[in-house]
Order: sequence, then structure tokens, then C-alpha cells
Amino acid sequence: MNPIFPYFPELTKSQQLQFEKLAPLYAEWNARINVISRKDIDHLYERHVLHSLGIAKIISFKKGTRVLDVGTGGGFPGIPLAIMFPDVKFHLIDSIGKKIKVVNAIVNEIGLKNTTTEQARAETLKGSHDFIVSRAVTALPEFYDWVKHLIRKQQNNLIPNGILYLKGGDMEKELSSINGKFTLYRLNDYFEEPFFESKLAVHIY
Repeated sequence: MNPIFPYFPELTKSQQLQFEKLAPLYAEWNARINVISRKDIDHLYERHVLHSLGIAKIISFKKGTRVLDVGTGGGFPGIPLAIMFPDVKFHLIDSIGKKIKVVNAIVNEIGLKNTTTEQARAETLKGSHDFIVSRAVTALPEFYDWVKHLIRKQQNNLIPNGILYLKGGDMEKELSSINGKFTLYRLNDYFEEPFFESKLAVHIY
């Protein structure tokens, strides 16, 4: 059984199939364009897919929510979250064109209809989103400055609009220099694999 399925028993057959397609697609694309480290490609579901879905343990996005994935790389956390929440609009950006090429291919191959992509930097974007998601793109204070202007004021979910950031280790020092409220979540409260012992998610709002 796919290691993510026991944690999300509500997945439909269609969603399960989309998740199952990820491993062979990433193996194929990674051989051409390296978007996942060689040592991690064999642990795709644990270290990338399940890690991304840590956000789905914190919030169940309501229908119509707009989510921006900044520095998506190979499509994380955006693609797993887009599979999980088909009624939510995801926009995945990265400054590196070849990474967006891979993301576009994966999105098309698995039939995601709720996902758009763009080669761009967050600092240059306009518009507004309910949530900004990311996985350890840079130091949190810098990231916060990049994206704070993109967070929509109007609320629609059970937790306030803001940033949902995945990172490991001690984040207290970085968070202390951010002018905003935050809540820390330890991913080993949700996932039993040793990989998650030091992994955190932070909600900044």
C-alpha cells in the first residue's frame, strides 16, 4: 500500500490513482531534469508527498480557496495538495524554467484541473491569495517580506489567511523577527515515520 493512504483514508479512487502515478513520472523526469535529489527519489512518497500533505493535517481548505505555492521546485507542496483538494485553486511558481517544465508535465499527466503554473519570483507577483505555501525556500523573515503583500484580507477558512511553511529544525529565532502571529505544528504528531521527528509546519498570520 502507498504509505500516504493510511493517513488519508478519505481519498477517492481517482485521487489514489493520481498519487500512484507520481512515482513513475518523477523517476522518468528526474532522470532528464534533476528536480529531486538522487538520494530522495526512492523516498518520494515519504519525504516529498507526505511531507507536503502535512499542511492537509493542519487545514482542510474550503472550496474556492486560492493557494500560492512559492518556490515549488518539482511541484511540492503544491501538486500533492492540489490532488488532495480538487475544489481549491493552486498557482505554482518557481524562478527556474526547467522546474516549471517538469511541474507542467506532471500536472498534465495526472490530469490536475485546479492548478496553474508560472515562471516567476514572488516579489514580482500581483494579486491576492488566501494562503501562501512553501517548503524551506529561504530564511523565514526574507520569505515573509517576499509574500506578505500577496495575502488576501477577506477570510473564508477555519484558520486565518496567511503563510503555511514547511521546515525542519529550530525556527524560533527566525520567527522572533517576524511581525506577525504564528502557530507551530510538529509533523511527528501526525506521521509516525522517523523522517518527521524534526519536521515542523508553521502558520504565520
